[in-house]
Amino acid sequence: MNDKDFLTDLLSTEKYMTASYGTAMNEASHMQLYQEIASVCNESDQCMRDLFNTMFQKGWYSLEGAPQQTIQQAFQEYTGMKSQLPSGNMPH
Repeated sequence: MNDKDFLTDLLSTEKYMTASYGTAMNEASHMQLYQEIASVCNESDQCMRDLFNTMFQKGWYSLEGAPQQTIQQAFQEYTGMKSQLPSGNMPH
């Protein structure tokens, strides 16, 4: 297993763990438990970000830029969706 494979495996694991922590937080009925899971989730999220940055810097994780027109179209689409949400009535 080379460095790229090792980091790819770690990144996949962190993505899975972060998603699982999100589910656990949604289902935690006790505030202290929720806060503890949230703390561990934040640590996992930071680890995931660090792994991504390392892989990106080494050229092992590349992203392709979208054309400006595509970005603008997506922005308009989601802005329209956001305006349809009943967020004014949601508790904070």
